[in-house]
Amino acid sequence: MVENYNEVLYNNEIIETKRLILRKFKVCDAKDLFEYGSDPAVLEYMVWPGFKSIEEARAGIYNNYLSKPGIYAIELKENAKCIGDIDLRITPEHEKVSVGYALNREYWGRGLMSEALKAVLELCFDKLEVNRVEAGHFAGNEASGRVMEKCGMVKEGIARQEFKVRGVFIDDVKYAVTRGEWVERKADWEN
Repeated sequence: MVENYNEVLYNNEIIETKRLILRKFKVCDAKDLFEYGSDPAVLEYMVWPGFKSIEEARAGIYNNYLSKPGIYAIELKENAKCIGDIDLRITPEHEKVSVGYALNREYWGRGLMSEALKAVLELCFDKLEVNRVEAGHFAGNEASGRVMEKCGMVKEGIARQEFKVRGVFIDDVKYAVTRGEWVERKADWEN
């Protein structure tokens, strides 16, 4: 068991994959963050209301994204653009992590979020040494569920009317993967 999760996160502030760099946000990401963080198509499946201006996105970077370990900007290597984010919320007493993510819709359908999620799962199991990683998506956002399934996560059920978003109660579809399942699937992917 890891003694200090934050230390592991600080020591893994950059994660590189074939097409992506997962890294800390920078203030210069405000324009890119606002681009997807104000898009109604992206926000349709999010609890938070999004950003109303680039200045608000910049303040979000200062007030939230820079101050907490485990929040990664997703940078596309080919153009150094921040195209999304993925964050980890650790519950140490249960040795588990909850993952959330968002992606600029211009990059949907390219396997980029699956690539980012696999890299984060590897961090969670191989370095943070947690027992469980969980995530969820709003009913209606089945593409997000397919991302989770591609990464070895298993659908566990539906939390009915779990969130009230813009005046409407929304079901949340729950997925998870345990350490044992991850080790087994990872061995299959490597063969």
